Amino acid sequence: MSRPPASSRAPVVNAGRLWSGGVATAVVAALIGLVGLLIARALLQIPYLAPVRAGALGDSRTIVLCVCAAIAALAATGLAHLLLVSTPSPMAYFGWIVGLVTAVAVVLPFLDTEPLTVRLATAVIHLVIGLAIGSLVTGAAVSATGGRR
Repeated sequence: MSRPPASSRAPVVNAGRLWSGGVATAVVAALIGLVGLLIARALLQIPYLAPVRAGALGDSRTIVLCVCAAIAALAATGLAHLLLVSTPSPMAYFGWIVGLVTAVAVVLPFLDTEPLTVRLATAVIHLVIGLAIGSLVTGAAVSATGGRR
C-alpha cells in the first residue's frame, strides 16, 4: 500500500505551541480591553461601562469585558485548531470568520441606546480586540504548523 502524497496528508499541528500562543493572545486581548477602558474613562471622560462616578476602572462590567475578550481569544484558538486539522486553506477560512465576527462586534454597539460616545468607544475597543486576536492567533497557527500555512 502506498502512502498518500505529502500534500494530501493531514497537517502536523504542534498543539502545545498553538495553545500557548492562544493563551498569550487571551492575556493580550484582556489587557486591550482594560487599556481601552482606561483610555475611554480616564483620558476621554466617556462613561464607558459605568457612570463616571465609578472611577477610572469602572465596575464589575470591566471584568466581564476583559474575561469575554480572553474567552474570545481562546475560542479563536480552538477554531484555528479545528480548521488546521480539517479544512483546505484553513487560515483563509479563519481570517474570514474572525473578520466577520469582529464586524458584528463592531456594529452591535450601534444598536444600543447608549450615548454616541459610549457606542463609538465600544466599537473601537471591539475592533482592536478583534484585530489583535485575528493576527496573533494566525501567527500562532502558522508557527504551530511549521510555517506551511
